[in-house]
Amino acid sequence: MSDFLPDLWILVTIAAAVFQTGRFMLQKHLATATLSAGGATFSRFLYSAPFILILLAAYLQCFDRPLPTLAPGFWLYGAVGGTAQILATICVVLLFKQRNFAVGITFKKTEVIQTVLIGWLVLGEGVTGSGLAAILLGVIGLLLLSGGPETRGWRLADLRNRAAGLGIASGLLFAISAVCYRGASLAVLTPDPVLRAAITLAAVVCLQTLLMLVWLRLREPGQIGAVWAARKLALWIGLTSMGGSLCWFIAFTLQNAAYVKALGQVELILSIAASTLFFRERISGREAAGMAVLVVSILMLVLVI
Repeated sequence: MSDFLPDLWILVTIAAAVFQTGRFMLQKHLATATLSAGGATFSRFLYSAPFILILLAAYLQCFDRPLPTLAPGFWLYGAVGGTAQILATICVVLLFKQRNFAVGITFKKTEVIQTVLIGWLVLGEGVTGSGLAAILLGVIGLLLLSGGPETRGWRLADLRNRAAGLGIASGLLFAISAVCYRGASLAVLTPDPVLRAAITLAAVVCLQTLLMLVWLRLREPGQIGAVWAARKLALWIGLTSMGGSLCWFIAFTLQNAAYVKALGQVELILSIAASTLFFRERISGREAAGMAVLVVSILMLVLVI
């Protein structure tokens, strides 16, 4: 089993990207047709929580495993990571209203660059020189994307527009959540990576559901009913969210969060297909160039890790 683990994180990371692309497609549809950004975000947690709890209970029962001990720091890591993920998801849903689906996902992928710094500061995990060079290449892709399809050339000032701000904010918040989730999963005292991931995921999603329920009740009370009314579609958000989150969490237990998020940029390729085939959105030459640069950085990372 130990010989297979170095490859396992790659497989589950790619699976996570597939699930996540599907979830964001559904959330984009709901956010533009039915729900607010907060409602679309809440639907993810509400409809995934029951599936996650059932999956955890079934896993414990089938493999006759007791609940493992949680080391100090588990709940702090989980609470910070869960809150950051809520805010990040809201930023992404708002971003979908500003730019097309593929570009929105690409802006979100700035989390890879930011995860390196946060992982080093919080967990003391760095990356190699080659890995850092590949990640920094993604900055060029970000600059190409930042100004919008009508902009010629690129400059740092382009990063001040609303779409870029939402994208970079979501990337920072997702980076914080990724590092915190790795910290939380490592605080589950068991050698089983699936069990560590499932327990961390169950705890975080239940906390996120409660936080969003209180928030919407106080600030957007009508959205709770709207989320329930949209349950036929939102249920699939829950299922894809569970699959994606479980895969991310397993990957975080096996590998440095920065490398996991770097490989997860394969989501860009999937987002281009979704943007053009499902949402019928046009991708400009500038945007395509920015995405291409980021894809090159993905390939470099896969080769150097």
